[in-house]
Amino acid sequence: MGVIPGGETHVKRSSSMSFAMRWKHENLRRILLSALFSIVMAVMFALLLYGISIKQIQLVVGGELKQVKTRESTLSAVLAEHGVAVGQYDKVSASLDAKLRHGDTFVVERAVPIELTADGKTETHYTVAKTVEGALAALNVELGEMDKLSPAKEEPIAAHTPIQIVRVQKLIEDQTESIPFDTVKQNDPNLLKGKEQVVTAGIEGVLSKKIEKVFEDGQLITETVVDMKVEQESVSQIVALGTKSPVVVLSAASPNVDEVTKNGVTFAYKEILNNVTLTAYSIDAASTGKTSEHPQYGMTFSGTKVSEGRTIAVDPKVIPIGWWVYIEGIGLRRAEDTGSAIKGNIIDVYFENPDYAKRFGLKRGYKVYIIGKEKPSVN
Repeated sequence: MGVIPGGETHVKRSSSMSFAMRWKHENLRRILLSALFSIVMAVMFALLLYGISIKQIQLVVGGELKQVKTRESTLSAVLAEHGVAVGQYDKVSASLDAKLRHGDTFVVERAVPIELTADGKTETHYTVAKTVEGALAALNVELGEMDKLSPAKEEPIAAHTPIQIVRVQKLIEDQTESIPFDTVKQNDPNLLKGKEQVVTAGIEGVLSKKIEKVFEDGQLITETVVDMKVEQESVSQIVALGTKSPVVVLSAASPNVDEVTKNGVTFAYKEILNNVTLTAYSIDAASTGKTSEHPQYGMTFSGTKVSEGRTIAVDPKVIPIGWWVYIEGIGLRRAEDTGSAIKGNIIDVYFENPDYAKRFGLKRGYKVYIIGKEKPSVN
């Protein structure tokens, strides 16, 4: 009988199958552990990425500090996230497109309006500066050495702070003015009493000045003389005063010298006075020394009431009281009054208006015709 080979083959197949199952069982567990590990690592990595995407930054808005956590990537996005609007004139410490990094600090300075008055204009400007000096520097506004600023440079800025600049300019101007000459009067025994004659004509001097003028915003504020010099000395005028008594005294019997026609009036005259000085007076106390309560107020030496266009005051030794005269440039007048200052060839003309009498001043060089007691009639 032979050996049956089929039994040996069965034993070998059973052993192979047992090994395969054992290998599969062991590797499946490894595969499952590897898969579980991969899932855990993926979750942890996702959590890590999630945590890294949150950034903590600092925002300083209008001086107020805020601690901010955000997942945004740019400054503009985080400002929008937290409702921070940036005005046209506000200043931001970085570009709005700047990328955010953990720990960054960003500053938003709020601009405030100010009212600037300078160079004749008032304008509203916006600034983030904290002081007046800083605001002017930011606006490129220059101050001159003498300009006036209000408020002071170091004063703080607030909304609608009024800032005023007064431009100050100082100029030196050269001026010249005349120096009046003095008049020296000397007695002359060869000249009739009451007569005056210029012996040496006066010459005005010249005075130069340096005037400092200060202007504020174009308006003249002060003028100060800073230097003065006499360029030319004045020369005194010498005037001879007559002391010789006249030989002939006018009277009604004095003969007429000639006859003339002046301003439509023909008259004969007994004497011509040349180089007569005219002054003026009025009825007020400053001229006459009499107030309206005085009993002689408005009365002349001759007893008549003063009248503009008729009354003059004279030296009776030169023109008899009550006589008519013709003053060239003035007209017919009557000698009715006298005065302590009316000596020689001086005539004081009466005017009703005191102000005009004051402005009349002293006028020299007039020719006067002495006529007589009768007033000439118009032709």
